[in-house]
Amino acid sequence: MNEVFDILPYFLLMLVRLTSFFLLAPVFSMRGVPTQFKVGIAAFLAFVAVSTLPIGETILLDSSYILLIIKELATGLALGFTAALVLYTVQIAGAFIDFQMGFSMANVLDPQTGAQVPIIGHFKYMMALLFLLTVNGHHLMLDGVMQSLRVFPVERLAISVEAGDIAQFMTSLFVEMFMIALQIALPIVGALFLVDIALGILAKTVPQLNIFAVGLPLKIFVGFIMLFLTMPVFFYILQILFEKLLVSMAQLISLLGGT
Repeated sequence: MNEVFDILPYFLLMLVRLTSFFLLAPVFSMRGVPTQFKVGIAAFLAFVAVSTLPIGETILLDSSYILLIIKELATGLALGFTAALVLYTVQIAGAFIDFQMGFSMANVLDPQTGAQVPIIGHFKYMMALLFLLTVNGHHLMLDGVMQSLRVFPVERLAISVEAGDIAQFMTSLFVEMFMIALQIALPIVGALFLVDIALGILAKTVPQLNIFAVGLPLKIFVGFIMLFLTMPVFFYILQILFEKLLVSMAQLISLLGGT
């Protein structure tokens, strides 16, 4: 009976980290995923972790335990935000493409966040989620958050890294994701820019032509053709993104764990 009371604080802390991770992590944070499922799988993984990981000294349920809960909540949210930030790159790329195709005025409702998102960006994000499930990326994310319990134990209250280092890591990750978004959108945006140049030359040479009536359907047509032609490159870049997702989670865990 005493062993159960010794393990219970560990189990609750692991449950807090896993549950907070599922609040922001791709796939798991979608509104279509039932809350009961999120809590259930978090409880199951916490049970597996507390059964397999070595248990250190007994954690007392005192005032410091509240600080441990806050630390676990922040750790889980940071891991989930890192994973989500990497995948939101495709939405940023889609926003660039929408702006050039003339779709920036029309948005769709994202069922995951409830926010208005660009059309092409949402399409690419759904394709990225499907590809993530196809290559079992959700399993790798679960493996990453389970490894965080080993590298950065729940009983450790002190964080061996300064807040500035974590902010620098997040900033560099955001800049890198922005550059990858530009690489995803560059072929389509470049082609549409050439169409704009051609339409500008045509407007000067044939002033009688209503360039606005011709330009918008032409840009949409060229945009969809380029979207189809660049799909293999998009999936290749997605592989790089998923590798970056796992590496970023590992780097954040190493920063927090001081390894």
